[in-house]
Amino acid sequence: MAPEIAPPAVDRFRLHPVEPRHASIFCFALLTVSCALASFVLACATPFAAFAVVAAAMLPLRPALLVVTGAWLVNQTIGFAALHYPIDASTIAWGFVIGAAALAATAASAVVLRALPPNRTPLVLALTLFCSYAAYELVLLAATPLLGGAGAFTPAIVVRLGLLNVVWLIALVAACEIVRLLNPYRRGRAIST
Repeated sequence: MAPEIAPPAVDRFRLHPVEPRHASIFCFALLTVSCALASFVLACATPFAAFAVVAAAMLPLRPALLVVTGAWLVNQTIGFAALHYPIDASTIAWGFVIGAAALAATAASAVVLRALPPNRTPLVLALTLFCSYAAYELVLLAATPLLGGAGAFTPAIVVRLGLLNVVWLIALVAACEIVRLLNPYRRGRAIST
């Protein structure tokens, strides 16, 4: 059997759970469902750095940013509509800062993924998550002089949230791999070649 060679535009991305034409909708569904679950279970600790890595590892930058924006909108909708976040200037401003941080994490993820070699996926994803989480936290920290909340940046809290992102990234990558293994399109192509 001849090995299947992916086109160059597809090959640079590291997660391939579905065929490229369905990647955006799959990523959007995966991240919005995950975000809804995380929002209800974790409230303010939604793992946007992990979401950013998955989006950037599966999609080009523009669609990745759109997908992460969709996840952020789900998070904010659940927060204000179901979890009854207070509707005041500070809470709304923090919502926008979280959105900006999620987009910064996505951009950082895309840069790191393109700079690192495409092999050794677990190591590459781990380094990408580290950079994504750093970008996310730096944007949040930069807002604290204006919005307050610097007390949430203790080493214990930052490490705990970082570990939470690690767990979510592992779960999301596992979900992508399960879908990839069960995907009839990929199985059919592998059998026919």
